[in-house]
Amino acid sequence: MTIEEVLAFDEMQIFDRKSIHIEPRSLAVTIVAFANADGGTVALGISDKTRRIEGTDYDIRRLNELLTVPYDLCEPTVQVAIEKVPCIDDKGRDNHIVLMHIEPSSHVHANQADEVYLRVGDKSKKLGFNDRLQLTYDKGERFFEDKPVPEAELDDLDIDLVREYIRKIGYQKDAMAYLMENKGFVKKKEGKMQISTAAILLFGKDPQNFFPRARIRFIRYDGTEERFGAEMNVVKDVVFEGNILKMVMDSIAYLDTQIKEKIYLGKDGLFVTEEEYPKFVRQEIIVNAVTHRAYSISGTDIQIKMFDDRIVVESPGKLPGLVRADNIQSTHFSRNPKIAEFLKAYSYVKEYGEGVDRMCREMSEAGLQGPQYYTNAFLLQTVVYNKEKPTFDSKKLAIQDERSAIGHKKLSIEILRSAIKKQNYNEPTIKNLIAIYDAIETDQIFGAPEVKNILKCSMSTSKEIMKKLRDIEVVRSVKGKGKGKYRFVNSEEIEK
Repeated sequence: MTIEEVLAFDEMQIFDRKSIHIEPRSLAVTIVAFANADGGTVALGISDKTRRIEGTDYDIRRLNELLTVPYDLCEPTVQVAIEKVPCIDDKGRDNHIVLMHIEPSSHVHANQADEVYLRVGDKSKKLGFNDRLQLTYDKGERFFEDKPVPEAELDDLDIDLVREYIRKIGYQKDAMAYLMENKGFVKKKEGKMQISTAAILLFGKDPQNFFPRARIRFIRYDGTEERFGAEMNVVKDVVFEGNILKMVMDSIAYLDTQIKEKIYLGKDGLFVTEEEYPKFVRQEIIVNAVTHRAYSISGTDIQIKMFDDRIVVESPGKLPGLVRADNIQSTHFSRNPKIAEFLKAYSYVKEYGEGVDRMCREMSEAGLQGPQYYTNAFLLQTVVYNKEKPTFDSKKLAIQDERSAIGHKKLSIEILRSAIKKQNYNEPTIKNLIAIYDAIETDQIFGAPEVKNILKCSMSTSKEIMKKLRDIEVVRSVKGKGKGKYRFVNSEEIEK
């Protein structure tokens, strides 16, 4: 990077500027927040408020203190790469600023006070007990990218794909060096090469040999409902396979062929062609599904369902990290940071937060409502509507599955605490009940198995927690979803 590029950057999810005079403990907060989120870069030697170039060469003692922060004040140690950028400081001297490049980590990092922070937008957010538990769970999901694939060998990787990618990112060494020295794609252990999940998904000759459901399926329905049996209304059913880049490109290109166009005479006397869904929105909902899918869930694929009035993209895994439907434009967490970085190099993944913002803006400009998000125990659904039906009918939409729209808020934490207070529960039980409340999305269907996964507890404990939630009347049974499936009551039901 050049000093001009460093100065031009706005502080955001993956970038921050810090004065050379920052306290080491304060720098530890930023480093921990980056490592716990999507990684990022800290530019030392520039005032973060005025962008005044202080440099680092004339305060070596302070610089050395700051460079030891990732090792001395972060637990566990945060891996940081250092880059020096030449500059002219505010006193007209030749100088350097220092860039600290921090990779996203599979660990949960804390500062010396055992405080955990997460980068959210341009701020470092301190996490409470429940959010910290959630982050621990999501870090486990993130680690799946790095897991070695049993039986995979170097011959299963397409080295030409690797060469194409390293040319794009400007990597100077050869393809094998890149795989061995970066991102843990290939590791040598006990004399044997280990190939990571991310390497197979991104560069594999045939990833579906190892992950059969790591694919995208397009289904076109006749009408606005999904019917089964004798009434089945599927008119197109196409499956896309291959590496992640190929699946993304092929599925986006195919969806483009299914979009209706309306041609009319504009106000200036020229003909205007208007598509029923903006092109960027169509692309983004597919890219988001591929980037944030929980690849550890192997029983289903990504599905693009197209109806007369909407497109529904279903991806295994709920919203990642601390992202919720009401903060999705300001909060970001990459479940698969290596996949996200790869697709960013091909201009599919945008700067963090930009994609959702732009989707909402383009939908609004086209006179359409913004994307809607729904979750159940293991699936995230993203829904966009066309002009033919700008509002949904909860009685007809198959995606609703007897759940309320995302706008119906689940009961507030204050109501939950009030209900708990009426019982003589011990402190661990109270913490468990609140942890389940924090982990479960609005309208998410759940039961004892989901509680077991969230709390990492025994099935008997999870069943007891479910019983207590029923006893205090904050959950309701969901019919037609199997025995023992519930959802939290929502705000409208509380008001009634």
